[in-house]
Amino acid sequence: MTQHLPVLQVVIPLVLAPLCVLVRHPRAAWALAALGSLCAFGIALDIVSTVLASGPLSYDVGDWAPPWGIEYRIDAVNAWILVIVSLVSTAVVFFARASVEREVEASRVALFYAAYLLCLSGLLGIAATGDVFNVFVFLEISSLSAYALIALGQDRRALAAAFRYLIMGSVGATFIVIGIGLMYATTGTLNMADLADRLPGVWHVRTIKVAYGFLAVGCFLKLALFPLHLWLPNAYTFAPSAVTAFMAATATKVAVYMLLRFFFTIFGAAFSFDVMNLDMVLMPLAVAAIFSMSFVAILQTNVKRLLAYSSVAQIGYMILGISFASVTGLTAAVLHLFNHALMKGALFMALGCVAYRIGSVHIDAMAGLGKRMPATMAAFVVGGLSLVGVPLTVGFVSKWYLILAALERGWWPLAVIVLITSVMALAYVWRVIEAAYFREFPGDRETREAPAALLVPTWALVVLNVYFGIDATRTVGVAERAAEILMGAAP
Repeated sequence: MTQHLPVLQVVIPLVLAPLCVLVRHPRAAWALAALGSLCAFGIALDIVSTVLASGPLSYDVGDWAPPWGIEYRIDAVNAWILVIVSLVSTAVVFFARASVEREVEASRVALFYAAYLLCLSGLLGIAATGDVFNVFVFLEISSLSAYALIALGQDRRALAAAFRYLIMGSVGATFIVIGIGLMYATTGTLNMADLADRLPGVWHVRTIKVAYGFLAVGCFLKLALFPLHLWLPNAYTFAPSAVTAFMAATATKVAVYMLLRFFFTIFGAAFSFDVMNLDMVLMPLAVAAIFSMSFVAILQTNVKRLLAYSSVAQIGYMILGISFASVTGLTAAVLHLFNHALMKGALFMALGCVAYRIGSVHIDAMAGLGKRMPATMAAFVVGGLSLVGVPLTVGFVSKWYLILAALERGWWPLAVIVLITSVMALAYVWRVIEAAYFREFPGDRETREAPAALLVPTWALVVLNVYFGIDATRTVGVAERAAEILMGAAP
């Protein structure tokens, strides 16, 4: 059975999704979703330990040998992504039991969990597959289910947000499949490892450079890189709380993984940075994202929208690390994939607790909640400090490696930018803290702490924010191994 784990990682939630529709009962559908997430998380932990100890895993689907057959190939890079996605999914699904019952119509709860499992399966499939066309297939599975999840939001504007995401997501997917088609037309293969072997011989062909451009734009749209981020703020703001937490912590991270896999593993760092000069595109866009989106976040009054713009800025940090094209820079980027998933998952789940009790996540509505909902607001404070990059949190570890990467290159102005924008993050986090702890609570409003069903999974991510901020040995080790693989310095 163990040799089938790479494919079971994807198949289990995929099979459980239609069962949620068949059982129809909300609690039974939730149990199936929890089972799927737990299985995926357990398998991911087993896979990452095996990969780190013994090297990459390869699974031939249907016993068709690659490159003719579909291959699932897992190394330290995508094993790390599998852990991120399944960990967050497990935390969110336990949070969702109470949250979804409050925010989604009872008749649609089973459909919600079916879409949730499909999205989970799609994201895991993108990470696990070693076939570029399968990347597109799983991308469509995750995207279509994400559109449905967003549209289930209570606010009617959720439909408009889902439609905008549908349009921009479809454009991004179209660009990606065109790029894949052009590569196939030139090389005659869809297997990632085979493409990596064949592409150096056709770097000079114009078709390959055009394919590179299509893939770049498609990935930029999917990961919400400034200025192609316009779908993200409304999607995060109007989706149900559990959906926002899940998407913010996983969807864009998988899209960043796609960029890494295409431009470092398939095309290679030499072609991407020496021939196509990818750093000349990524670095200015990353800096623009970090500055502009941090400033826009400061101006927001809806805290979900505030954190949505913050997510675009945080994506900028990841892209900045990638643009350094060094092991240290990639270590910072890969490390921040995990760390940002923990902090944003915790923050959006804390907001879900607030929405559960007071029905709003506007800053003014959160006045005085520090005393009425102490555990919830304490979770938000810890997550916010991690977002800022305060020592003893995961955010500090990410920014430390990002600054090291900048100084390693001799680009100290970029290190200064990281520090300045951290202060900007403090400014928008402080606006929420000030309202919760330093404003008077309206005397005519009854509010009590969120139920344990919401607080336990929220605090699970909060604790991980602190634990991996104090002891980052494991996370840094995996990130360094993944960076060496991407740069071609390790097998």
